[in-house]
Amino acid sequence: MKRRDMGKDSEVRSAIGELSMLVKINPADNHEVALITTRPFLSVCKLVLQVLDKIGPTMAVLRQDIHRNIQRLEMMHESNPSMYSNLVEILRKEQVEGNAKKGTTCSKAFVWLTRSLDFTTALLQKLVRDPGQNMEQAVEDCYIITLKPWHGWISSAAFKVALKLVPDRKTLIELLMAKDENYDSLKEEMQTMISLLLPFLEEIHSIQRVYDLDRLKST
Repeated sequence: MKRRDMGKDSEVRSAIGELSMLVKINPADNHEVALITTRPFLSVCKLVLQVLDKIGPTMAVLRQDIHRNIQRLEMMHESNPSMYSNLVEILRKEQVEGNAKKGTTCSKAFVWLTRSLDFTTALLQKLVRDPGQNMEQAVEDCYIITLKPWHGWISSAAFKVALKLVPDRKTLIELLMAKDENYDSLKEEMQTMISLLLPFLEEIHSIQRVYDLDRLKST
């Protein structure tokens, strides 16, 4: 309740602000000069964590994975901000060194954080386009198309067990709204966030394909 009284922005509204700060990625045919600024990207991922918290225990496995990958990239950035300020440079460096797919690399962290944004974008689209859909079904549909193809059986099984704990749509919408916000304004903000995320994620996936990272699966 304290957060509401302080007039805190909704996670969606805050994410829009962070996404607007990200430097636009250059066209897909010019990856040598592409730029994805580390700090704003991680800020968006942290806001996604807060959204997943509102969905509840269903997202516990995904939430832990996101948190771990954020920490990994933060540690690299804090150790050398100038070297690790551009995520594309990190991908290039690890590829040249031949360790992008070995162990707990920044490249892997970046791929899985991107997939968490894919899931969040798909869920926002569901909320906007099909307001009457059952939330349990909506979350499952989004999981199947964005995360399940890359998850092992343990993660998939854990998700299936927790799916029954998804809140109903009305409850989730209320949790996502800022103080004094109504559904129409939240819907407009979700549409704005989607319009920012979709082209951004499209370019990220294009870059990941260049560095042969797009087919990575969990071990």
